[in-house]
Amino acid sequence: MTGARGGSILCAVSLAALLAGAASAQQTPPPDDIVSDEAFEEALPTLDATPDTPTETPPPAEPTPLPSPDATITVTETAPTQADALPAVTVDDQELAAPLPALEGYDVQPLQAAAEPDRDLPDIRYSLQVDGLWGRMKDRFKDLSALEQGDGKAANTAMIRARANEDEALILRLLKSEGYFDGSVMTTLAPVTDQPDQTRVAITVTPGNLYRLNAIDISAEPTTPPDLIRRSLPLKKDDGIVADTVLAAEANVSLEMQRNGYPFAKIGARDIALEELTHTGDYKLKVDTGDRSRFGGFRSDGDIVFQPDHVEVLTRFERGELYDNRKVDDLREALVATGLFSSVGVEPVPTGEKAEDGTAYVDLLVHQQKGPSRTLSAEVGYSTGEGFQASASWTDRNRFPPEGAVIYTGVLGTQEQGLSATFRRSNDKKRDRSTQFGVSAAHNVYDAYDANTASLNYSRSRVSTPLWQKVWTWSYGAEILATQEISTDLTTGAATTNVREVFYLADLPIRIGYDRSDDLLNPTKGFRLGLQTTPEFALGGSGASNVKTIVDGSYYKAINEKMVVAGRVRLGTQLGATLDQIAPSRRIYAGGGGSVRGFAYQGLGPLDANGDPTGGLSLFEASVELRYRLGDLGIVPFIDIGQAYPEEVPSFSDLRVGVGVGARLYTNFGPIRIDIAMPLSKRDNEPQVALYVGIGQAF
Repeated sequence: MTGARGGSILCAVSLAALLAGAASAQQTPPPDDIVSDEAFEEALPTLDATPDTPTETPPPAEPTPLPSPDATITVTETAPTQADALPAVTVDDQELAAPLPALEGYDVQPLQAAAEPDRDLPDIRYSLQVDGLWGRMKDRFKDLSALEQGDGKAANTAMIRARANEDEALILRLLKSEGYFDGSVMTTLAPVTDQPDQTRVAITVTPGNLYRLNAIDISAEPTTPPDLIRRSLPLKKDDGIVADTVLAAEANVSLEMQRNGYPFAKIGARDIALEELTHTGDYKLKVDTGDRSRFGGFRSDGDIVFQPDHVEVLTRFERGELYDNRKVDDLREALVATGLFSSVGVEPVPTGEKAEDGTAYVDLLVHQQKGPSRTLSAEVGYSTGEGFQASASWTDRNRFPPEGAVIYTGVLGTQEQGLSATFRRSNDKKRDRSTQFGVSAAHNVYDAYDANTASLNYSRSRVSTPLWQKVWTWSYGAEILATQEISTDLTTGAATTNVREVFYLADLPIRIGYDRSDDLLNPTKGFRLGLQTTPEFALGGSGASNVKTIVDGSYYKAINEKMVVAGRVRLGTQLGATLDQIAPSRRIYAGGGGSVRGFAYQGLGPLDANGDPTGGLSLFEASVELRYRLGDLGIVPFIDIGQAYPEEVPSFSDLRVGVGVGARLYTNFGPIRIDIAMPLSKRDNEPQVALYVGIGQAF
């Protein structure tokens, strides 16, 4: 051992002594029994000794006594020789010589492998096969599956596995939603032979046993009738515990409760305790019934349009009737139908008032937000019988509250020009009752006559609306008019003889309708009947009193979901005067879009010497349509027949026939109709083809 090493050992021993005597503040002298280097080296085994050579174990050395607290410790270090000293390091690089920067100065980013230029890693393609799903579970899985949405491509196998894990969890949820709580799912991924970038994903579903309902328990306050909740809950023992079925049953309870006098009924927590051995579940449901209630009064808040008294006019119930949520929904829809609200809502609020039978009264609070009441509209149209026509109207629907509308209309066309002003009060003292006053002036130029007419009219009506299609409808009214008309002199029959006449007339139009069809604008089944009669009185000038009556009926039969057969018949007669005593504009005519398609407007019936129609005293029309619908589009081939006659009773002779085809565009407010028709056995001056456009079916 070199002196350097001896110095080192001595240093180590001295440090150990320092640690052992650290509690003492005084130094002690070194011990006398220090082992020499020669003795230490002789005690070391030789490096070339073999395992078979026994070595003597030296006797245990006497422990070195610890220095006393008063001893003095001397540490001797021997300087290393030139051979042992490390060479000095000289740093010429300034960056290496610079101090290290703080850690906060480093921008630590994850290591990214550099992509090879002009080379993208190929996607792994996969095919999916799922066994064990059926019905709507299979359809829902396809809609929600991560593997299905991946479109058969993934960046790597790990991504496929991640999607498969998501789908496994999805399938388990679907199984439980259908009552299979013990189901299991196994997924395997296997490469396709000879296709290294293709993987086959196979999902095998084991649904297990279907869990069924056992006991059904409802916790609620007593109701009237006592079985209201139970009979409203369409669940029974041995039904599968299917999530959609249970949720729908509970929603039905809430609905039926609010329809039977419980406006504040709430469905509480449900509990289904599953039994694994029997694969059944005990179902418990809590229901907060609230007070059984009756309709009270009305309140309003917000930007008020209607006061409570007019809100009451729109209802279909009386104070004291048992609360029914359907009637509340109907009231809300009626408010919306007025078109005067930007938003409107209706909710029941308790009053604290009790009826004699213990039920509570609730008021209906109407949340109102006023919308625009003025509208400006315009339309342009063309028909082969009436030519071009443009009209515009300005309406203030609440000029005279409540719902007192003022309407100004102007018409400009090749055969009609006119102006009119109308006052109409909707929901007048009763829902769906309308009262109307109007004044108009018009100039009409047709082949049959040229008329300048001014009139005053009044009507009271109960009509069907898209919101409420009524079985019985009616209207009655009165009209006073003066009309100056130019037409052919029927007494002479001369081709060039025209006569100018002035008629002062009073009409009392009455109409009654009976409707058993299933839709106002697009009926598919049922029938309709209508009767319109108009007693007319001559007040002076030319003309004679008469009574015009029109009867019409239609029938609708659905052949299947896409096809409907529709038929129509109309009969008319005008009694009490000869044809030449009746103002030409008030006679009976046939032909045109609402009559026999394929012919000019008012083009059928007797003709004068100029070949122009004169109108008649009776009428017969019939139509048949085959309405075929495919989605939002439809096609309608049709046949129309009809004729107007100079006699008071139709003779059904010389019937004219028009055939054609129509297109339908079905919208949420009704079908838009485009019909093209042509007459069979066309005569002189009759159109080759006629075009008609409108809203709703032809009848």
